[in-house]
Amino acid sequence: MILKASLREYLGYYTDKRLVTIFMLGISSGFPWVLIGSVMSAWLKDEGLSRSMIGLFGIVFAAYTVNFLWSPLLDRIKLPLIGKWLGQRRSWIALCQVITASAALGMSTIVLKEQLFLAALLCFVIALASATHDIAIDAFRIDSLPEDESEKATAAAAMATSGWWTGYALLGAMPFFLADLPNFDWPYIYIILAGIMLMLLLVTLFAKEPESTREVIQAQLEQDYQNKLAKLAPGTISRLSAWLAVTLVEPFRSFFRKNGVKTAFALLAFVFLFKIGESFLARMSIVFYKEVGFSNSQIAQYSKLGTGLITIIFAFLGSVFNHKYGIVKGLFVSGVAMAASNLMFSWIAIAGPKEHLYALAIIIDGFTQAWSLVAMVAFISMLCDRAFSATHYALLASLSSLGRTVLSSYSGVVIDDWFAGNWALFFALTAVMVTPSLAFLYLIRHKLYAIENAYHGRVAVK
Repeated sequence: MILKASLREYLGYYTDKRLVTIFMLGISSGFPWVLIGSVMSAWLKDEGLSRSMIGLFGIVFAAYTVNFLWSPLLDRIKLPLIGKWLGQRRSWIALCQVITASAALGMSTIVLKEQLFLAALLCFVIALASATHDIAIDAFRIDSLPEDESEKATAAAAMATSGWWTGYALLGAMPFFLADLPNFDWPYIYIILAGIMLMLLLVTLFAKEPESTREVIQAQLEQDYQNKLAKLAPGTISRLSAWLAVTLVEPFRSFFRKNGVKTAFALLAFVFLFKIGESFLARMSIVFYKEVGFSNSQIAQYSKLGTGLITIIFAFLGSVFNHKYGIVKGLFVSGVAMAASNLMFSWIAIAGPKEHLYALAIIIDGFTQAWSLVAMVAFISMLCDRAFSATHYALLASLSSLGRTVLSSYSGVVIDDWFAGNWALFFALTAVMVTPSLAFLYLIRHKLYAIENAYHGRVAVK
């Protein structure tokens, strides 16, 4: 493929202030996963709850799999008061950040064993607010780069990925270091985490709302619907029906019209399959580390800081690869790496808590996380219609999250009931679960190449 930008020009993209903002908002996107993911799993484990219960607690992540249901509202509804002050994208982000911080403060007041339902409810509130503000953040990123700057898409994906892992892993390491200190219990740690979320709110307040022609396009579509409906219904009803049609129907109609029905379903199926194996591993990883014998500080050092730093490094290298060879090839490479990464954890399960194996697993896992996320974020972004960027990205990202949330909630049941606690077999299964998506990716590769070339305006050279 012929690419317009040289490597030097491509690296220069990272000096763009818009990409710095995307990085900072990525931190805000990843950080809530600490509140309801790794920290909550560790707290539940320390309280003596079973692996099955810890796994089922992850059902709250279902909010990420269905957020496309209300994503059209973020494309169409302006929040009162703060909507005029901050703009459509930033106002939704800010509101959800405040809700997340408030729920985290609520978490600090509960007695976990006695108030499991309340803990689950607060986790669900955080998940719901986070899933909603992810819609706005992803739309903010897509809207920030005009279509004539599509060559910056992989760089933006790398910044979003690096930001997410900075929030999830680097900031997420802190509570595990604190947990090993005297006088720091998990409720007090949640107070600190709520404060960090409020600090991230400042980024949203000082960011610049991206310019967009979204409202003009939507207004024209609404007028077209209204003209068609006016013959069938009175003025008020036709206006309401037209608004609902543009809000709820047109985004999905646009996606299938743009890609064709068969290709659209093929794309949805691939996005769903791609990260199922990795999601099963991720849900039970903290429990595994603790059962094998690693301390909270070791988990913070390797699984959080180590994974975060390595992922950030490989995110930039992965973006260069995707820029030079294409996003589809990047998906192939990251898929193979996912299977290898999962097998490394089987090795640790057999060998025991050896730090050098842990470090090696983290390096491979960091490579996997970085390349797969950068490739997938860039891939999903190029499928979005700018007039409905929030809806389209949420639809595809929700499918990508489905295995990572709902299905992975049963990972504890799988390790307990299927394998009787045999972690080596469990991780081998997660490696095998990667292969169907790679087979599917190979089958639809020509369609994906065509979409990628059209998006970037590239010319394929044999």
